[in-house]
Amino acid sequence: MGALWIAHVTVTDEEAYGRYAALAGPAITKHGGSFIARGGRYVQLEGTDRPRNVVARFASVEAAEACYHSPEYQEALNHARGASERELVIVEVS
Repeated sequence: MGALWIAHVTVTDEEAYGRYAALAGPAITKHGGSFIARGGRYVQLEGTDRPRNVVARFASVEAAEACYHSPEYQEALNHARGASERELVIVEVS
């Protein structure tokens, strides 16, 4: 089954987060992820409003989780820490 990687983000340091984005995109692609949404229009109906929303599709929950734990993505993530407030979840698609 496929999986979706869903991130909701508030960027607090544009420069540092830009370094994250420059590395994260290629890391996600390298691990079989493809982007469905990156930013764009959204409507917040419930919960914490995060103005940046990203959805990527992976072949499986395991593939998405392996990407997250990969050295490439962890290197990118070092730039996002302290530069954003984020929630990230992986959801299996039935």
